[in-house]
Amino acid sequence: MKTHSIYIVLSQTGTYPSRLIRFYTREPYAHASIALDPELKEMYSFARRGLYNPLNAGFVEEHIDSGVFGRCKNTRCSVFELKINDEQYTRLRKQIDLFKENRELCSYNFLGIFGVIFHIPVDREFTYFCSQFVAELLKRSHVRILNKNSALVRPMDFRTNPYLTRIYTGPLSLYRATISHGQTELQAG
Repeated sequence: MKTHSIYIVLSQTGTYPSRLIRFYTREPYAHASIALDPELKEMYSFARRGLYNPLNAGFVEEHIDSGVFGRCKNTRCSVFELKINDEQYTRLRKQIDLFKENRELCSYNFLGIFGVIFHIPVDREFTYFCSQFVAELLKRSHVRILNKNSALVRPMDFRTNPYLTRIYTGPLSLYRATISHGQTELQAG
């Protein structure tokens, strides 16, 4: 059966909300995204829709050289590869198309962040925080790599997941240049 690679991107932008999350969790990353190509040109998450207002948030298509990532040039990241089969990939594409079609219904699950803190899952249709969204996409695509409710998944659950292969760690702004030169990992200071 044919396999496809998808990518889980964990990042730390240095914005006030990401610093607050990092302070609370003591984890290196505060944000999770899913990408369907190795160059991260097709990448999705739940995050702020504009540059400055973190409360205006929902389903977004992310770009590593514009938006929040473009503004936060010192964004640190780890990129993980996950191989899935053709059926899972088709399901994943359909789920992403569903979110694209219903983008106006999507909102950020601010209440769910508190649910994670108290270990109480907060599930509402089209309402997610970043790692919950990635986990839910995988679950709906029948990719079983997490053994917990999507509403309780944190970036750490991806960072420590044995099914994912880390292919890069370093500045997000250098990711494409690094992989285009055949390097698979950059450990930058």
